[in-house]
Amino acid sequence: QVQLVESGGGLVQAGGSLRLSCAASGSSFSVNVMGWYRQAPGKQRELVATATSGGSTNFAEAVKGRFTISRDNAKNTVYLQMNSLKPEDTALYYCYARIFRSGDRWGQGTQVTVSS
Repeated sequence: QVQLVESGGGLVQAGGSLRLSCAASGSSFSVNVMGWYRQAPGKQRELVATATSGGSTNFAEAVKGRFTISRDNAKNTVYLQMNSLKPEDTALYYCYARIFRSGDRWGQGTQVTVSS
C-alpha cells in the first residue's frame, strides 16, 4: 500500500514563502503524477499544481508565477515552493499521487495559514 506523508505547512505573513514536501512510500510502485490540491473552509477541493514523471507541470491560474512544483523521481517526492503568499492561499493542502496500475492516493493534509 502506497502512503503519502506531507510536511512543511505552517503560519506565514502575507508576502512570505513556504515549502511543502510530500514523500510516497511503499513497495514496488511507480508514480505517474504527483501534485497538490487545497481546500479552504466552506469550499471544494481544488487543484494547485501537478507534475508528471516526465517533467510536465500544470498550475491553477491563481498560483501561476508564485508557486513552483518539482519532483525527485528517485525519492518519489514532490515539492511545492510557495512564494508571495496571500491570505486567500490559506487552506488545507493535500498531496496527491496517481500510482501506475493502482489508482489515486491522498495525503492527510497540511495546514497553510497566511495572515494579512
